[in-house]
Amino acid sequence: MPEYKGVLQLRLPLRPIAYLYSMNNWISVTATEDVYKILEESVKKPQIIFKDSITCGISAHAKEKLQNGYIQLEGKADFHYLDLLGFRPVSNLIAQELKVTHQSPQIIVLKDKKVVYTTSHHAIDPAVIAKHL
Repeated sequence: MPEYKGVLQLRLPLRPIAYLYSMNNWISVTATEDVYKILEESVKKPQIIFKDSITCGISAHAKEKLQNGYIQLEGKADFHYLDLLGFRPVSNLIAQELKVTHQSPQIIVLKDKKVVYTTSHHAIDPAVIAKHL
């Protein structure tokens, strides 16, 4: 890297632009009404729910993979974020209404009010999710 006198140089890791904006596009799920709205919206456009445990290292890794691969999902679905530790009753409702086993971290993809794909832990991969949209 060339030297410039009087100019502070920062060496930051390069990340896709989508990474910088991805979480701004995630819709928070905080109430039972949100779950029913997601179901209704799934008729118009695929819906993705990411259930995150903010104290879990595997969850942090899954979230980073989603952020880094967000460009593969952007515009193809609405992306919903659930902090399951803060909103456990909502997480329980999702498991009950969608008939999915509770996992954390977990991805659930909905189309036409039906679960078309779910995965968890290290299997969370934006490229695979995109194939189900």
